[in-house]
Amino acid sequence: MNYSEIKSQLSSKREIVITTHKSPDGDAMGSSLALAQVLKDAGHNVNVMVPDVFPKFLNWMEGCDQVIYFDQQEDECSIGIQKAEMIFSLDYNQLDRVGPMGKIIESAEAIKIMIDHHLFPDKGFDYVISDTSASSCAELVFDFISNLGFESFLKQSTCESLYAGIMTDTGSFRFSSTGAKTHRIAAELIDRGLIPNVVHEKIYDTNSINKLRLTGFALENKLEYFEEKKVAVIGLELSSKNRFGYQKGDTEGLVNYGLTIDGCRMAIFLSEELNCVKFSLRSKGEIDVNLVARKFFNGGGHKNAAGGKLDINLKSALELVKKVIQDEL
Repeated sequence: MNYSEIKSQLSSKREIVITTHKSPDGDAMGSSLALAQVLKDAGHNVNVMVPDVFPKFLNWMEGCDQVIYFDQQEDECSIGIQKAEMIFSLDYNQLDRVGPMGKIIESAEAIKIMIDHHLFPDKGFDYVISDTSASSCAELVFDFISNLGFESFLKQSTCESLYAGIMTDTGSFRFSSTGAKTHRIAAELIDRGLIPNVVHEKIYDTNSINKLRLTGFALENKLEYFEEKKVAVIGLELSSKNRFGYQKGDTEGLVNYGLTIDGCRMAIFLSEELNCVKFSLRSKGEIDVNLVARKFFNGGGHKNAAGGKLDINLKSALELVKKVIQDEL
């Protein structure tokens, strides 16, 4: 990556748009808001534009109140993207990951920069920063900021957003993608004012009663374990989510419970939406859930963490999952 070219592009005031994928998670929002704050402090006009809303447990990050939502403010997003001189695509590597926003980004004349850690990145960007071994997009954004020489703009709130991205995408530093570099970056963020337990509490200790009850219901009534294949499956219908007053983010991390079963090699969580089913897949060791998601669930991601979506009902989705487990694993 020729950072001198990007630094040259940022040497004068720019109109910048930062985008991330649909259903933004901690890494997506932490990366986007941290980079936005750094670029703002460097003197640029920056807007963060996302396809739809993010979970409430992330609404403490600096700048989150200024985020523009495409599904609610389509005209404003469209105009902003078309006016932008630079567009950053964070935590996604294909424009279809941002839904209808993707076509607008594709047609924009702005310089397009992708920063991502998923497999098989598209080539439709002017600059590509892609490292599938990175723990998170936030880790790559930290590197990006450092390589531009913008470390002086890493204030405490910015460090908190980056740490939130790293922490959530590594499962609190327990996934195999967590390396020595990940911990070194966390240490530097701490040196710059981050208080790790404060961020952890903001994300993980703000559960509603309904979320806890929904989790308990799912584990008690919907968890199936296929002993022979060492695979755990949870399928949650829309009616059950509505019964517990489901809010976006309430099933975040539910898939990981299956992996805690002794000997479990893979976990699948199916979430029924209004007209589709979303899949979350996690694995340990050599099982490549990215390949499984791409082949069967119209998705993709990482070797040990992936997702997908099919326009079918939950019953059909569960039948498909069980067939995949029986025939392919």
